[in-house]
Amino acid sequence: MIDAKEQINAVRRALGGRVLEAGEARVLTISQVYDTDIDDLWDVLTTAERIARWFLPVSGDLREGGHYQLEGQAGGTITRCDKPRSYAATWEYGGNVSWIEVRLTPESADRTRFELEHVAHVEDEFADQYGPGAVGVGWDSGLLGLANHLADPTAPRDPEAIAAWIASPEGREFMWLSSEAWAEADIAAGADPERARKQAAQTYAAYTGG
Repeated sequence: MIDAKEQINAVRRALGGRVLEAGEARVLTISQVYDTDIDDLWDVLTTAERIARWFLPVSGDLREGGHYQLEGQAGGTITRCDKPRSYAATWEYGGNVSWIEVRLTPESADRTRFELEHVAHVEDEFADQYGPGAVGVGWDSGLLGLANHLADPTAPRDPEAIAAWIASPEGREFMWLSSEAWAEADIAAGADPERARKQAAQTYAAYTGG
């Protein structure tokens, strides 16, 4: 397992806003550079067998216009696919619809930046209670899984080992550092510092059980 602090520090996080037809939305952006070429990273992100090794088992038609479903999580429609540079999809979960876009940019021949943008309406009560960490900590965990997979591509995803790690001191530290990092990104975007840090504490409690 990759060191929690190193992983947190390897990730860039930013928050912004956007006006959609249905109203104001929050834009969350997370990115990390990985030691692999763009074609391999594209394969990791778009092939069901490899997605299951670092994120979650996925079913559906993984092409533009197709529908996908992550096991026990979100599903949606793949709205755009520009291999190997980017794809976009709806993110539908719990009766709510938001939007994701993934962009890949070569940093060198064997290093590629992964960037994910997640757009959601700001009136969501869950986000109001927990702040950007409600979504951001989950994506931080995903990028950690991706880093672990690229470090050992043949290793299968082990849900029991993941659960044990989350409950461990290092896992709890990762959740806290991620919650804090999203609070700092929120403050940098203009949020009230006291409120942002309170939301971070609530996010940490939600992800760790207290």
